[in-house]
Amino acid sequence: MNRSSFSAIYLLSAVIVVVLATGAVVLAGMETIPEATKPVKRPSAMNRRLPTATPAADPVAPLKRRREAHLLVIGERTLSEEVVTRVRGRTEVTAVEQVDAARLTIAGRNVATMGVDPSSFRSYTPGPTARSDPLWQSIAAGDAAVSFGLETDGGLALGSSIQAAGQDLRIGAVATMGLGIVDAVVSRRTAQRLGLPQKNALLVSAPRADSARLKDALSRKLPRGVQVVVLKPAFTPARAGRSPSSLPDERIRAVLTAAASKLGAPYVWGAEGPDAFDCSGLIQWAFGRAGIRLPRVTHQQFASGPQVPFAQIRPGDLIFWRLDPTNPGYISHAAIYLGDGKMIQAPRTGDVVKIVPVHTRNLAGVVRVAGAN
Repeated sequence: MNRSSFSAIYLLSAVIVVVLATGAVVLAGMETIPEATKPVKRPSAMNRRLPTATPAADPVAPLKRRREAHLLVIGERTLSEEVVTRVRGRTEVTAVEQVDAARLTIAGRNVATMGVDPSSFRSYTPGPTARSDPLWQSIAAGDAAVSFGLETDGGLALGSSIQAAGQDLRIGAVATMGLGIVDAVVSRRTAQRLGLPQKNALLVSAPRADSARLKDALSRKLPRGVQVVVLKPAFTPARAGRSPSSLPDERIRAVLTAAASKLGAPYVWGAEGPDAFDCSGLIQWAFGRAGIRLPRVTHQQFASGPQVPFAQIRPGDLIFWRLDPTNPGYISHAAIYLGDGKMIQAPRTGDVVKIVPVHTRNLAGVVRVAGAN
């Protein structure tokens, strides 16, 4: 069968689903941020913020230098000094930042959240975020900064006062933190109030290391239950003059049939099926039905296979866009190519899984998923 004719078959076999369900927030691959315990008009600037709700409890130190976070080491509870020492002791590691990390119920949504020291954590964020003193003063004062996606598709409006783990929380800024797996940042003082585990995660800066190899090396040395996640994986370009092989036809059929079976399912931020999805959740779920394990978030999925020219796109390829005005370089949306110039996607809040013509505005690239799990 010609692959470009697949889409007609999947349309005929589509099942309409309209039950609403919210999925868990997950990290790259199968790793998860642990649950928190119960608590004792777009501007041209990269970030938006409100005046702080109250004076900062602690002064925020000025930005001294910027770093990049390459790995996240995370456990369900406070990491031992032995674990911290083992990570710091690697010759490839130039800096380590201790943070609190957990999935937190914020305004009814399951949100991957970090509790940080504003003075030191700011160094690990993109330039415009790192340099914004009012933003970090807002966080120090008890506000939360949320991602663009959580504001637009998650419904957490700038300036709103919401419930987080049964506590009042004000959204003081919409800003990118450069960590695609994290959608909300608060101060460590606020994190403790909200019930996040304390110092259960490390941001690791290792600019001269191969992140994948360092992850494997650390994983072998750290105790069971402590996970290591690559935060910024690199995609593999297709070799010049060669088109990378795609999945076998039967696997592609399984992926596209699974995706088409969810036509009409509502978009819900953070949902990963089976009855509601966000864009990357639909992709992970459909490929999972074909026995292919993919990461959960878009920028991780962008590294799940070689990037191919748009002119060589085939059914089953993944299409990616950069749509986040707070972080123009970030991969923020994805869809599955069906053939005949059509794709299937979970678009945005208020919409449903649907088949639409492919568009190339703000296109980031096309990825051909490898067959290995």
